[in-house]
Amino acid sequence: MTNELVYGAYILVWPALTLGVLAVICGAVARDARHCRKSDEDLI
Repeated sequence: MTNELVYGAYILVWPALTLGVLAVICGAVARDARHCRKSDEDLI
């Protein structure tokens, strides 16, 4: 029983970590886009 809980928790941690990394990347891109819009520069 304990092994099943450990394995289940281990498997469920990865989507949470991936979601966190995706949120950080999206936040950084949004911040860069706002900065470029204010300074009249190209994003790329």
